[in-house]
Amino acid sequence: MTKVGSAHSVGAAERQPGERIRVAVWASDPITRTGLTELLLGRAEVFVATDRFPSDVDVLVFAADGVTPEVMANMRKAAAESAAPAVLVARQLERSALMRAVECRVVAVLHRNTATGERLMEAIRIAADGGGALPTNLLGELLRQVENLHREVLEPRGLNSAGFTAREIDVLRLLAEGWDTEEIGKKLCYSERTVKNIIYAMTSRLNLRNRPQLVAYGLRVGVI
Repeated sequence: MTKVGSAHSVGAAERQPGERIRVAVWASDPITRTGLTELLLGRAEVFVATDRFPSDVDVLVFAADGVTPEVMANMRKAAAESAAPAVLVARQLERSALMRAVECRVVAVLHRNTATGERLMEAIRIAADGGGALPTNLLGELLRQVENLHREVLEPRGLNSAGFTAREIDVLRLLAEGWDTEEIGKKLCYSERTVKNIIYAMTSRLNLRNRPQLVAYGLRVGVI
């Protein structure tokens, strides 16, 4: 299994050093859920939530034979209700489902036949710390799919991997520096109306309420 980066966790709440990792478990059958829950309850560093998709956990754990439409629907539901990263334990993961799983915040994947208690805990710790862990073959496939997405979807639309055009990034960076729309227009040789339209297009597309949220988003995705 290959570890992929390490950054601060994007879970729903801050976890203090030494604090137990809060985990929620979902499984495609009750026997598996009970088994995983009992396994994790025996770990001193973990607190297991009783709700299926609580919003205040650090890591979600999903277990299933395969990523069926039902499993994917539950993963999407969890991603909508919690900002926590997810660990997926599956007997098989079709390549076509890999990107959809990542979109549901899956950051670590374990093969069900080799998912020992220690390996599961390692994946949970990595996820809680903001990292990722994928089998080597899945990591290569994910990178290939990301490359295809960029080449076939983003580039033809003039977008970068964060979903911004070069013109939008220019406006966003000046906005972050405190320039108003009239000043940005003069700097970039646009009309003020054009600058306002560019800002409106970004906030609408990203479902953001105002310019400060737009600047904050730009900082998070690294375009500023």
